Amino acid sequence: MQTVTNQIKQSMAGSSWIRKMFEKGIELKKRYGADAVCDFSLGNPDVPPPAKTKEILEGLAAKAIEPLGLGYCPNAGIPAVREAIAAYLSKQQQADVKAANVVMTVGAAGALVAFFRAVIEPGDEVLCPAPYFVEYGSYCGHFGGVLKAVDSKPEEGFRPDFDAMEKAIGPKTRAILVNSPNNPTGCIYAAEDMARLASIVDRVNAAREAEGGRPLFLLSDEPYRAFAYDGATVPAVLPLTPYAVVLGSFSKTLSLAGERIGYVVVSPAMPDGDTLINAVTLTNRTLGYVNAPVLGQRLAAALLDQTVDLEIYDRRRKLMAKVLSEAGVEFTMPKGAFYFFPKVPGGDDIAFVDALQEEKVLAVPGRGFGMAGYIRLSCSVDEAIIARSAEGFKRAVARFQ
Repeated sequence: MQTVTNQIKQSMAGSSWIRKMFEKGIELKKRYGADAVCDFSLGNPDVPPPAKTKEILEGLAAKAIEPLGLGYCPNAGIPAVREAIAAYLSKQQQADVKAANVVMTVGAAGALVAFFRAVIEPGDEVLCPAPYFVEYGSYCGHFGGVLKAVDSKPEEGFRPDFDAMEKAIGPKTRAILVNSPNNPTGCIYAAEDMARLASIVDRVNAAREAEGGRPLFLLSDEPYRAFAYDGATVPAVLPLTPYAVVLGSFSKTLSLAGERIGYVVVSPAMPDGDTLINAVTLTNRTLGYVNAPVLGQRLAAALLDQTVDLEIYDRRRKLMAKVLSEAGVEFTMPKGAFYFFPKVPGGDDIAFVDALQEEKVLAVPGRGFGMAGYIRLSCSVDEAIIARSAEGFKRAVARFQ
């Protein structure tokens, strides 16, 4: 007898690569010891939160034992927190964001799920460049949506293929979803690239409005926004089109991944944007989230002027680049986030991952992110682990020469 739905069975199979490598890491660490294994499989931010976090938490702890100190809050978030986030986003997004444009969510993932629940009808499509974060398919698929990926251009640093994306838009395309800085490539989409995507959205919406149809949204998933290196900047998205929606979190920028604090912000210029915010507030509640964690909301609001030590991640990025270069691995230097997405020697990502495993080095096959022939490496590990992997990479590469 079948205990789960076919849809969930397919999702389990599609997302199994990261889980499989995680479990393989546990097995190897038990067999050889944790210090012998170089595990680059998970993007779990390990740099400590800002030093100010301790002081803020101590203050919150005192308030937590007051009546309703840890009670329910409004489904869209604590009003003072929404005000603070709106002011923060107004500067970041170069738009006049109000608290009424913001819903606090259970991470950026919760923001996407709540948004999709509010706008997706069965059969609707969500378009995104590949490679992409593997969970996107599940986030929209829960409500009958279909993720439609279009290969980006590795030879151009994984820029979107705009012509292919525009051709892929059909009558059921409900959103174009981009993730910049990108997981898994580290690509940051330039301002002109985002403007080009927005112009596509505007052209489609002009035609749909004339026909009385539903709008196409431009979604920007930005949990890695602060992770930009070598002077790179992440462009503001809200001013580009009235149908822009930004989703973010503090999981990476403040190393608060377990607190699950995120947000969705709708362009203040969006026609009937109030209805969309009210809908996301409702789905935020009825999906079972009810409200984002109250301690996490207050903590994030108090740390909006802080980030983790980004220099640590930059040093790791440079060290990983050195290790890969000396091993003869072809890669594009990531401009943001904390991942590498190198091309594998021989072209078979599973074969190369297997070869790395024999050297006690763990990576995730690129096909798990919608693009075979590559691997993902997470730099959310100590520099000593990256340095220790150097000889393992060299020996693995040698097998394909």
